[in-house]
Amino acid sequence: MSVSDGLELRPKYNGILHCMTTVWKHEGLRGLYQGVTPNMLGAGASWGLYFFFYNAIKAYKKDGKLESLSATEHLVSAAEAGAMTLCITNPIWVTKTRLVLQYNAGVDPSKRQYRGMFDALVKIYKTEGIRGLYKGFVPGLFGTSHGALQFMAYEDLKLRYNKYRNRVSDTKLNTAEYIMMAAVSKIFAVSATYPYQVVRARLQDQHNTYSGVFDVIHRTWRKEGIHGFYKGIIPNVIRVTPACCITFVVYENVSGFLLDFRKQNN
Repeated sequence: MSVSDGLELRPKYNGILHCMTTVWKHEGLRGLYQGVTPNMLGAGASWGLYFFFYNAIKAYKKDGKLESLSATEHLVSAAEAGAMTLCITNPIWVTKTRLVLQYNAGVDPSKRQYRGMFDALVKIYKTEGIRGLYKGFVPGLFGTSHGALQFMAYEDLKLRYNKYRNRVSDTKLNTAEYIMMAAVSKIFAVSATYPYQVVRARLQDQHNTYSGVFDVIHRTWRKEGIHGFYKGIIPNVIRVTPACCITFVVYENVSGFLLDFRKQNN
């Protein structure tokens, strides 16, 4: 788990399979699906809002221009879209982290601090206020670089690929090509920005108290070294890359269909 910082109260795992079998043994099937509701809501809302803001910002910057946007303009547009999205979705990610970290309750539901997503939202607000719902917001803002790098790489890969194939820059690709572009850009972005996700998750962890971002960085480095900032990166890549590919393929095909439909009506 990316939030593990060597504390004795926290379970230790030797790898993905050991983690899965240990969670199954102590928490049952429910333990493997802790936080699934806020994760689904958060992912859906984040992607929907991100694409909405990103395309709106891109359209504004491209208005009146004949040439395509540069890699830097794509990077800035994606970063702005990410910041706007985070302002809305951060409370959902806090609840997801808190629900996942209820490992000390085992299979007994009565020992769980939070019964579900909405119960977690209410309790966090009552005990910690708005500030509690926005824990990890600052590293989250730095984390907009993840989406920014991903979208920059994705757009640039599409542009270069079409140029390599001697096609117009905005030519639509096929499904396999979209999957390849999405996978490469996602892996690149995860590899470049994963340490921020570790810092953010640890700030949101209810089992430990940090004074701020620099305290997390200092304690993680002191106890675990560079390895601590990349804990859980392999299962993270395995988990997010297929979802990213599906999201981008669906988005590209649906947006293409809607644009063609609008053109036909006009």
